[in-house]
Amino acid sequence: MHEAALVIARPQGARQLVLLFHGVGSSAANLAPVGRAIADARPQAMVVSIDAPHPSTLGSGREWFSVVGITEQDRPQRIAQAMPLFLDAVSHWQRTSGIGPDATTLVGFSQGAILSLEATQVDAPVIPAARVIALAGRFAQPVRRAPAGLRLHLIHGQQDAVVPVAASVAAARELQALDGQVTLDLIPGLGHGIDARALALAIAYLD
Repeated sequence: MHEAALVIARPQGARQLVLLFHGVGSSAANLAPVGRAIADARPQAMVVSIDAPHPSTLGSGREWFSVVGITEQDRPQRIAQAMPLFLDAVSHWQRTSGIGPDATTLVGFSQGAILSLEATQVDAPVIPAARVIALAGRFAQPVRRAPAGLRLHLIHGQQDAVVPVAASVAAARELQALDGQVTLDLIPGLGHGIDARALALAIAYLD
């Protein structure tokens, strides 16, 4: 899995690690344009697009977990099964770069955003990253914790017909109730995707 990742930028003396996680049925290459835009805007960041470990059960691309026949009831279990490999990917690139969680940002789209968000809910002494930028994502279940120092940025198209925008609205409300650091941007006219407005917001949150 690590070999299939795309290292988009690896500047000498990088001070920030940005890991990109694609959606189901996609691949690391699909987020390469996003990664290049981030690298151009943040030249001191190491940027890596991660390939999910399994062939997609949808017929093309890759996935962290199957969405075939998925329900609200079994989604948490599927994510829990995928989480060890996800966290291993994060820690691998932290070791490779020499950059720790405090300077790591996870940028996920759709299923990649779901895994990135749920990684912050794992009961562990150290959270895997200090910042998560979730594009068209959701938590698998109501937010359970808002670790100190964690910044969460939820970006969602208002016309998303795949992952309901209400999921991001609810997550922001739940995080605020837990005194979490969260922003919520709802983009008019955007469906299940990333457009120039969403990308500009994501880059801005890397500061």
